[in-house]
Amino acid sequence: MPLTVVVGGFFGDEGKGKVVSYLGLVDKPSICVRTGSINAGHTVNYGGRTWKLRIIPSCFLNETTKLMIAPGALLKIDVLLREIEETGTRGRVWIDANTGIIEDRHVESERSNEYLMRTIGSTGQGVGAAMVDRVLRVLKTAKDYPELSGFITDVSREVNEEVDRGGLVIIEGTQGTFLSLYHGTYPFVTSRDTTASGVISEVGVSPRLVSDVVLVFKSYVTRVGAGELPGELSPEEAAARGWVERGTVTGRPRRVAPFNLELAKRAVMLNRPTQIAITKFDALFPSVRGRRRWVDLPVEARRWIEEVGEALRVPVTLIGTGEDSMDMIDLRREVFGP
Repeated sequence: MPLTVVVGGFFGDEGKGKVVSYLGLVDKPSICVRTGSINAGHTVNYGGRTWKLRIIPSCFLNETTKLMIAPGALLKIDVLLREIEETGTRGRVWIDANTGIIEDRHVESERSNEYLMRTIGSTGQGVGAAMVDRVLRVLKTAKDYPELSGFITDVSREVNEEVDRGGLVIIEGTQGTFLSLYHGTYPFVTSRDTTASGVISEVGVSPRLVSDVVLVFKSYVTRVGAGELPGELSPEEAAARGWVERGTVTGRPRRVAPFNLELAKRAVMLNRPTQIAITKFDALFPSVRGRRRWVDLPVEARRWIEEVGEALRVPVTLIGTGEDSMDMIDLRREVFGP
């Protein structure tokens, strides 16, 4: 049952785009499905180029992978078409008939809502407003738009049939565990469930089909918008550590804190991962930048990874050491072979 689910362990911005793009290049999945919506940006760096994706699956680098958008996802048509051109994926992108469509009025409604924009810190992309319409059963979906007719497929059926055939499917979650509408730092959360169980429900597959859950943590914690952030550093301290970042979608500065083991333990409880990925490890240990073999890491860096794995009782299998998709130490292959 080769179905892999990739989800974020903190507040988003953990590097899921890097992890999924790497898995796309190395594992060569038959299908990669993006969940969530355009308020989450996944950055892919490969071969000197950078793509900032808000709806196209990050597996697009592997040219044999079918790219699908889940029925539970929401997209904006102009964003979709622009990203298809930017990634050169026309003919490979498929949308479920029930995928929700964000209209300009949703964006306008959200950006005029002072509570959402100022108190919650919404990205203002119309996602929450569109979700309200979906709950009220008045939201238009992909099947209502002639310009999308050439992209329509039954994503749930295609994914289930591919898994039954033994093909590899990767489901790409968005945002992070503690932005979940139900399990996050409510009310400073997003408008959907971002845990592994919520992600697969958007696609339409049974939990019994999932073979792997990869929980992605960054080597430190960031979040955009309001809400608690335990151990938050001042902007000056974040800059001194080289941890200054901006949101992919909004460009807003990300708030920063050191790696939080207690948050990580709760994320493990909520997602029950089989593997953990750690990204931006080079921000914590600059000497590891670009390394791609476990044996090339200094002793203190290996000890940090081992201690995290032991504390969480889940093996750390993927370690990101640079921006490029292939700057990854893959312990699945070093330990178990290709």
